[in-house]
Amino acid sequence: MIGYYVHHHGSGHLHRARAVADAWGTEITGLSTLPRPTGWPGEWVQLADDAPVGDAPADEDRDVAARDHLHWAPLGHPGLSSRMAHLASWLDAARPGLLVSDHSVEVTLLARLHGVRVVGVVLPGLRSDPAHLLGYGVCDALVAMWPDGARMRTGLPPELRSRLRCLGGMSRFAPVTHPEERDPVPRVAVLWGRGGDGPPLREIATAREQTHGWTWTVLGGEDWVGDPFTVLRSADVVLTHGGQNAVAETAAARRPAIVVPQARPFDEQSQMGHALTDEGWPAVVCPSLPSRGWPELLERVRALDGQRWGPWCDGRAAERFAQVLREVDAP
Repeated sequence: MIGYYVHHHGSGHLHRARAVADAWGTEITGLSTLPRPTGWPGEWVQLADDAPVGDAPADEDRDVAARDHLHWAPLGHPGLSSRMAHLASWLDAARPGLLVSDHSVEVTLLARLHGVRVVGVVLPGLRSDPAHLLGYGVCDALVAMWPDGARMRTGLPPELRSRLRCLGGMSRFAPVTHPEERDPVPRVAVLWGRGGDGPPLREIATAREQTHGWTWTVLGGEDWVGDPFTVLRSADVVLTHGGQNAVAETAAARRPAIVVPQARPFDEQSQMGHALTDEGWPAVVCPSLPSRGWPELLERVRALDGQRWGPWCDGRAAERFAQVLREVDAP
């Protein structure tokens, strides 16, 4: 039996866990602050929330990073104590063969201190800080959700980089195998996520004013759609941020993209944008949404061949992830 820690920020970690659980084929225990998702194939352990509370002391007074050796371990936080005690109790009672950490250095260390093997998910971004190096260093295997050969900078030292298994982009949806017949009216799909402030509606309104011949559909924020794939694959251009799952689902839809990386810790989306500047990918990376020139930009991106996303997302990343788990879990 194995456990899978699912970080609660955004929705990408949960989407990834669902795909891996399906590929694993047997019961898998989910561990998360999130409530149990519908159809989860196994036990689900819901953990106490360790987020800041309204009257909590300032971060510097709680030493949340343990003098920069951890990422989130605030002093005197009852939620942190409760969740770690709950995790420790489960690890002791269940005695899993391994645990997937996606992604928490503190959970990784707790599992390893219980004598449990850990498979760590490496995220995009510069992860050379002491906490990441400690967490990744104790893992039995490291996996990443981008293709081998992508120009993704991680900041990891050579020893950790050499252990990294790049599995490819992981989408909830099977890649499109045949191009969709295009509508006479060109379409833009705006794919935004839950991990930030929602889609930039003012800037999108400016873009719409300049492109009266295009139809715009906004996904994300208040207009969240759980299954955006029909909209994505029928679009001529996808406008999205630089999150892993947004890029993977755009790639699975085989649609050319405008990618606007958002500010995230460790330059996560900036490094994704850097990797996508490679001319092999059908994407144009913009540091911010432009205020003018939208007709030309959309036509430029529309002319890119979305089938060039094939090596980024081939539909087998979850199977490769499951294979890594089998190798680590083997007696």
